[in-house]
Amino acid sequence: MFVRTTYATGDPAKLDEAVRKLTTEGREPLEQTPGFRGAGVFVDRELGKLMIGTWWQDEEALRSSAERMGQLRSEMLSPFAATLTVDNWEAAVAQRAESVGEAARFRLTRVDFDPSHTDLMVDAFRDGVLPRLQAMPGFLGGSLLIDRAGGRGIVGAIYADRDTFAASRAPAAAMRGEVTTKTRATLRSVEEFEAVMVISAPPS
Repeated sequence: MFVRTTYATGDPAKLDEAVRKLTTEGREPLEQTPGFRGAGVFVDRELGKLMIGTWWQDEEALRSSAERMGQLRSEMLSPFAATLTVDNWEAAVAQRAESVGEAARFRLTRVDFDPSHTDLMVDAFRDGVLPRLQAMPGFLGGSLLIDRAGGRGIVGAIYADRDTFAASRAPAAAMRGEVTTKTRATLRSVEEFEAVMVISAPPS
């Protein structure tokens, strides 16, 4: 599968209205788009940050949805978004959460790596990181999304509530250190969000 991410920042006071639009009137047109396979909406209300991930059955569905999704972004994120960044990714490894409760939390980690080390990064996440995440209390889902040509990746992990999320910080930090050393990757950032919506669509 492939994923389109939207990263927006803006006035924190305007964030909740954008979230309301996304999770209500924005949901139906998203679900009706051919090739749509799921979505997640994540927020940092204090800083005014919004992360959206939409999942697509293949690269063609990702490409063909671009214009419609661009129009939807404009409608849903105005007037909140002062900055907006859209990226496309290959879902290299994924255990997707089917849904989340109100207390769910999301951690996003960004890494850069030599494109020739892409398979090493994928193997390290699939065989080392994901099984350890799966063993953690409260873990609901996680994925490694990659840009093979650009040598970039993002890791997302969702936890059921604030307590299990907090308890995961130390072991997650240890794993980041191990993986970046093994793959010679550069850690760019670690961010934390509330998970306000996760939806999954079955294959057609």
